[in-house]
Amino acid sequence: MPPAARKPRPRQYDPKKTRAAVAAQLGHVGDAVRGLTAEQFALPTRLGDWTVRELVAHLSMTLGAVARGLAEPAPPKPEATLLDWPSASAPLAASVDERTHALSAAHDPAALLERTAAEFAERVGAAPDDRVVTARPGALRLSDLLVTRCLELVVHADDLAAATGREIPYDRQALATTTRLLADVLAARAPGGSVEVRVPPFAVVQCVAGPKHTRGTPPNVVETDPLTWIRLATGRTTWAEALDAARVSASGERADLAGYLPVMS
Repeated sequence: MPPAARKPRPRQYDPKKTRAAVAAQLGHVGDAVRGLTAEQFALPTRLGDWTVRELVAHLSMTLGAVARGLAEPAPPKPEATLLDWPSASAPLAASVDERTHALSAAHDPAALLERTAAEFAERVGAAPDDRVVTARPGALRLSDLLVTRCLELVVHADDLAAATGREIPYDRQALATTTRLLADVLAARAPGGSVEVRVPPFAVVQCVAGPKHTRGTPPNVVETDPLTWIRLATGRTTWAEALDAARVSASGERADLAGYLPVMS
């Protein structure tokens, strides 16, 4: 019997860079939201029945969850890793949707985001990186939880830009962190070494069971840009759509990731 596959070890992120990336991307999103009109808040998004108003409320909710977690007693130790976190989103979708609608109905979205951002900055700034925080799917170190907020801010900045037509900048470190986390989740979900996924300049991972590549040009290669990868990995676009638009290249008989995507929705 072959030995059991070892669970991959999550990538380590520089806490100082992550904090700076979250602050920068939150600033970009805040600037975009501050300039929206009532008509723009009512625009539809690609997230089911959410309008821009609900999208902004959801961002406030995800940031507020960190601030609330820091206000609670610290759990004794972490219960989850970064690679566990994306799996928690699907089972909680109905609850998240309900809470998002309630929050959106009760508050002005721009003012809510501004207040939440201020509370977030105050509580996070006073907390050490290794502080354990209650979170879903389980308690995480603050340094890891901030990696997930990086992803939330980048992914929803893209949603906001798509809905409003506004150009929202991406902090380079925030974009890199989001790209790497989603690539690592793919490698953990589809373990193997037969396909090399390249997202220059930020990530390269090997995945999918089969003959392992060791040297020379890999026989199965997928390559795309960071934003296309993020949209594929989170279900904002499909594998077929990205191929048809020439936003992704795939060579080799195993280089079809349609069955493994999205890794988070």
